Order: sequence, then C-alpha cells, then structure tokens
Amino acid sequence: MLALVLNGPAHAAPPAHVFLEEMTSPEVGEALRGGATTIIIPVGGTEQNGPHMTLGKHNVRVKLLAGRIALALGNAIVAPVVAYVPEGSITPPRAHMRFAGTISIPDEAFKSLLDASARSFAQHGFTDIVLIGDHGGYQAQLAAVAARLNRDWAHTPARAHFIAEYYLAADKPYADALRAQGLSAAQIGTHAGAADTSLMLAVDPTQVHTGQLAAAAEGGTRVGVAGDPRPATAQLGQLGAERIVSDSVAAIRKAVAARHR
Repeated sequence: MLALVLNGPAHAAPPAHVFLEEMTSPEVGEALRGGATTIIIPVGGTEQNGPHMTLGKHNVRVKLLAGRIALALGNAIVAPVVAYVPEGSITPPRAHMRFAGTISIPDEAFKSLLDASARSFAQHGFTDIVLIGDHGGYQAQLAAVAARLNRDWAHTPARAHFIAEYYLAADKPYADALRAQGLSAAQIGTHAGAADTSLMLAVDPTQVHTGQLAAAAEGGTRVGVAGDPRPATAQLGQLGAERIVSDSVAAIRKAVAARHR
C-alpha cells in the first residue's frame, strides 16, 4: 500500500511524451485515461542574467527539470513554460528591467494567467495541478493562486499544489553543497554567480557563454551579476539539479497522497 501511495495508481502508465506541447489532443486524452492525471505548470521568467547567460535561463531550466520530475513521477505531463512573469516596475524601470531584454508583467495578469491555465487543465480531467517556479520573486503569487483554486475546487476532484520545495532546494541546500566543495558565499552569489551558472551548465550548457565569465565577475552588479561565475562547472550544478528533482518529486507525491487520505 505504501508503494502505491508513493508512486501513484497501480494502473498509471508513464505517458509516451511528458511535454504537453509535443502531444496531440488524442494522445493527451489517452494519457489521462491511462492515469496520467498530474500536470506540472513550470514557471520561468525572461530576465537578464549578466553577459554570460541567456535571458531564457529560467525557462530552459524549469522545462528540463520539470521533465525529469515528470519522468520520475511516472504519471505526470508538463505544461508549456510560463515565460512572462513579474520582474518589477516597467516605468520607471527597476531591478532586472534596467537591462535590455527583461520582460515584466503585473502581478494580477500573472495570477490570472496561472488561474485560467489551471482551470483549463481541470476541465480536461487533470486532478492534480502542480505549480513550480524557478524564480524567487513570484513564489508568494504561486501559493496564492493555488490557495484560491483549492477554495473554488473544494467540492471537486481537482486540487492545486504549490511545490515550494522546487525553489527551496536550489537555495540553501544547494548553497550548502557548494560550500562543502570549497566555494565561498561571495562566489556562490544570489544571481548569475557560481551557483546559478553551474546549475545552468548542468541542465543546458548552450545557455552559458563561458567566454564572458570573467567579464561577468569583474562587472558585478553593474552588469547584473551578484556572485562570481568563474568557478562554475556542470559537475557542481548537478548537485543542485539532483536535489531539485528529488525534493520536488517527494513533495508532489506527499501532496497528492495527502488529499487521498
């Protein structure tokens, strides 16, 4: 019984594809009938990441990690990435909006987008709608959207699950693992430093321009970097990727199992 609770229904077979946008409508219907009733909505963001990482860092990263999470769950599908998120004031520009290419939308527009997306999936028969976010700035909004959906869905089979563990795993546990490897807090950083860059190298190294690492470190906050990306490696990043996937899978299984008790 414990195995069934942790791993989902016994009849659920892994869908042939895990990314919704790569499936046809009949394939989605077949996956639902086969027990793939969990859908992960991955939230990224389009923001500057210094001279050495692409603007789509969050989008690329959350899609690929969500895919790994879905494969581990065995009964989940990944929705298209939400790439438009709140990034602060547009006029006057603040924070990341001070750098070319960053996109910001209002909080209410962001929450409405997530709300309508989740309701669309519930209408199609998904019963567990999972929200994960790769960016720290909108975690509270994800929690608020999930809470509102669950109030509205109290007498329906559908539930929304905000999985804070996805982002939390990339924060302190990952930083602790990097410190254990000899990196300093100044190198690890909080944005586009060694931690952020290593994680990107582990997930998709094509998004990192390694020839610009020195410029990023020397420019610091002036070029949008808080940390030193020069010690970054894919091996270090794998420490974070593995923790994010394992913690997220465990949290999703726990959340889904809790509502069936």
